[in-house]
Amino acid sequence: MKLGAFSISLSVKDIKASKDFYEKLGFEVFAGDMEKNYLIMKNGNALIGLFQGMFEQNILTFNPGWDENASSLKDFDDVRKIQQHIKDSGIKPVQETDESGSGPGGFVIIDPDGNPVLIDQHI
Repeated sequence: MKLGAFSISLSVKDIKASKDFYEKLGFEVFAGDMEKNYLIMKNGNALIGLFQGMFEQNILTFNPGWDENASSLKDFDDVRKIQQHIKDSGIKPVQETDESGSGPGGFVIIDPDGNPVLIDQHI
């Protein structure tokens, strides 16, 4: 199963303070908008999303169809195929994507320790 680019989406209290902190670790702003309270920061192929006021917990995020530069991949597993594989494995998504659709879509599962895992396809 090809899950695509991996990032951690952090629920932060103060996006400016978090941005400053991660810049000191060598991360640079890659995408996002401070005015909209979210930034994607990058250090090599490591990605961290900073999100203020958007969700309660940190989220593990995978992006099928993208590499760590948000470039489209020619060969990837569609989010609906991944969702079906997950369901066939006995894991019930807490949020599902429309299995009859195509293109962008996403679903959420919860790991055994309560961590949300977002499979979020943008293409």
